[in-house]
Amino acid sequence: MKKMNKAAGILAAGFFINMCIGILYAWSVFKQSLVEQGWSNADASMPYTVATICFALSLLVAGNLQDRMGPRKVLILGTVMVGLGMIVSSFADSPMTLLLSFGVVTGCGIGFGYACLAPAAMKWFHPSKKGLVNGLIAAGFGLAAVYLAPLTSMLINTYGIQTSFLILGVGILVIAVPLALTINNPPADYTPETPAGYVAKSGAANADMGWREMMKTPQFYSLWLMYALASSAGLMIIGNITSIAINQSDLTQVAFLVVVLAIFNSGGRVAAGILSDKIGGIKTLMIAFIMQGINMMMFATYQTEFTLMVGAAVAGVGYGTLLAVFPSITADYYGLKNYGGNYGVLYTAWGVSGFIGPVVAATAVDMTGNYVMAYTICAAMLAVAVVLSFVTKPVGAVVAKKATA
Repeated sequence: MKKMNKAAGILAAGFFINMCIGILYAWSVFKQSLVEQGWSNADASMPYTVATICFALSLLVAGNLQDRMGPRKVLILGTVMVGLGMIVSSFADSPMTLLLSFGVVTGCGIGFGYACLAPAAMKWFHPSKKGLVNGLIAAGFGLAAVYLAPLTSMLINTYGIQTSFLILGVGILVIAVPLALTINNPPADYTPETPAGYVAKSGAANADMGWREMMKTPQFYSLWLMYALASSAGLMIIGNITSIAINQSDLTQVAFLVVVLAIFNSGGRVAAGILSDKIGGIKTLMIAFIMQGINMMMFATYQTEFTLMVGAAVAGVGYGTLLAVFPSITADYYGLKNYGGNYGVLYTAWGVSGFIGPVVAATAVDMTGNYVMAYTICAAMLAVAVVLSFVTKPVGAVVAKKATA
């Protein structure tokens, strides 16, 4: 019982740390305030863009570090960097200073923190719970949008943008760093309790591949491409939902769609995690790709408040599924020992999608004045992902098949 309480504590701590370091979701509010103060749209957007790049790249480094030295030190460093980056941002008086403080320091800190939470939590739970654990951990990051955007808006309206950076930075240090001190890997002799009625599945993971071995398997490239294509489609909607709503409807108050997206994004992570534990990660992804593809083909017809809410909800669930299931598949296919480094390499697909999604949307609007072309491109990308999900088989199953041939 004591070990189970420890496992639950690690999971809860990871969830709340992600709710703190999901500060990226508040940037749209900071950006609006900076533009109102006279900054150009490009200058106000650049810290977020740099933070996203640093997040993806630092996850690659931090994943390998936590595999070697454990999660606690790397996680403490990450949460401290996020908090200090926000505090230094409160003194920023130029685009370059904010780009370095928020873009580089906070962005890298988010990557260092995010990289440690799922691998530590998964090691405390039975392998059959990987999906649920990853879903809950990832949901914390997604839920950050629900409270951080309105909280940041309230702080800026009350205290101004500089003081808001300071308050949020101090809050992260006060909450996330103490939680980071509680995160560690289980003892070497620890064995999680096997759920009642559990039956091991055939085609188990190859035992603890490193990232170099992982990249020699064809499954890695299939997973990478699926992740990049589906994430691009999801981010195209997420990054443009308010503009899409204004373009396609007579609505003027559309900020509620951001909240709808955030809630279903987070809920989708938990639901998809649970589903993947029951039917497998690839099948779960296939369902999400098909659902999201149909949603894309219909999105141009969403012109009322209700239909736009439905479209945003489906897009949120589809995107959230990726953040819960791809980590689980990485652990299933390549083992937990080197999971941090392995997922860091796979996560570069998400980093690439952060460019593809916005470019697809911007190109479509510039050429046609609407998002129809963007929906068509995204639907085609999801169709490719569906095909890949049909042909991708577990690494262990392929190896076993060769051994018996």
